[in-house]
Amino acid sequence: MTLRIGAGAGFAGDRIAPARDLAERGRLDYIAFECLAERTLAFGHLQRAADPAKGFHPLLDKRLGAVLAACVKNGTTIITNMGVANPRAAGRAAQALAQRLGLKIRIAVVTGDDITADVGPDTWLPEIGRSVREHGQRVTGANTYLGIDAILPALDEQPHLVITGRVADPSLFLAPLVHRFGWARDDWALLGAGTAVGHLLECSMQVTGGYFADPPHKLVPNIAHLGFPLAEVLADGRAVVTKLDGTGGLVSELTVKEQLMYEVHDPAAYLTPDVTADFSTAHITQAGTDRVAVSGVGGRERPRQLKAIVGFDGGFLAEGEISYAGPGAATRAQLAGEIVRERLATVHGNTDALRLDLIGLNALHGTAMQGLPAWATQNTDVRLRAALRTPSRAMAENLLEEVESLWLGGPAGGGGYRGHITPSVTTQPIYVDRDAIALNIEVLTS
Repeated sequence: MTLRIGAGAGFAGDRIAPARDLAERGRLDYIAFECLAERTLAFGHLQRAADPAKGFHPLLDKRLGAVLAACVKNGTTIITNMGVANPRAAGRAAQALAQRLGLKIRIAVVTGDDITADVGPDTWLPEIGRSVREHGQRVTGANTYLGIDAILPALDEQPHLVITGRVADPSLFLAPLVHRFGWARDDWALLGAGTAVGHLLECSMQVTGGYFADPPHKLVPNIAHLGFPLAEVLADGRAVVTKLDGTGGLVSELTVKEQLMYEVHDPAAYLTPDVTADFSTAHITQAGTDRVAVSGVGGRERPRQLKAIVGFDGGFLAEGEISYAGPGAATRAQLAGEIVRERLATVHGNTDALRLDLIGLNALHGTAMQGLPAWATQNTDVRLRAALRTPSRAMAENLLEEVESLWLGGPAGGGGYRGHITPSVTTQPIYVDRDAIALNIEVLTS
């Protein structure tokens, strides 16, 4: 028996058309939409606080509307974490969508990940070594990374659609494998193998050539029209990762190996709520055009505690930019940044963290570089970016005013100013006991 499962999204802003293609042509048993990062969740709590009817994925209607009819027709179950900070509201929105489309469906809504009420001033933040009180920022929400324990009861309800909040990314794909094949919850080798499948699919087109191309060394055909991946999984955990015929991209040993190691600190101990997966023993082999076989993944007992993420109101993020061109552009841009830093401190009394980047020189590694690189004097096109995270709207506006004033009060040749202020969030991890989580499944029909 082979189970076919596809990736419908790999992040909140992912493309929609490839998921529609999979739903229509993929002959899938399941399709999973992974749309939830830490910042997405923190902003979801802010949105829910402003409007109790919001806080779920704003593209839920658009994403589900593109695939729902085809999935119902083809018997494909949808699993998604687009519930974000408000899964119940997401369930009602999906119910209304199905009614508008004239579809009769069952929706299982999973809750229990929200532990905001359990986070207090004395809650310890281990990554920064201080308490919530000492951190000094207002908590917006907190959520536990749930695993298959949350999804399996929902699948027992025989739904067309499962909506969750914060669930670990690979668990969205592992749960249907456990449900279909009847894998034991302590068969760590099989759970590790299924987690590898989930990890390979969770970032959608990263395994079909996205985030991979590096011409002329690594070329990806028809990269502007990448297809989303799917996996053909056997009951013994072996799998083949592939994509639909006629779609752009490629599935090769290299794309699979790169994705398998993506965001993995220790390949022998990849921690999830379900298993400690061991990717170090994986066998990756080409099994045909755009077909890669994956086997040999192992696993050990799952972690005793669950990871949770606490979101904080980070105040405001102010960003101001201005460009310098021609000979000496780098040194003039550097001087402009020094002017902004000095005036914010001496004129406005700023004590909040200010970041200055020279885009084109050190914008990605600015915190690790001291001074300008030796070749910087040859660069004739540099853009200064000044960024300030602050609780004060007035200080955020000061930053924009100072960068804009460089038009006339800064080095020669500045131009192209642009500035904006956006809400800011920060996140910190904590760890909680599994027994403290109370799961709930609510079934809606259209």
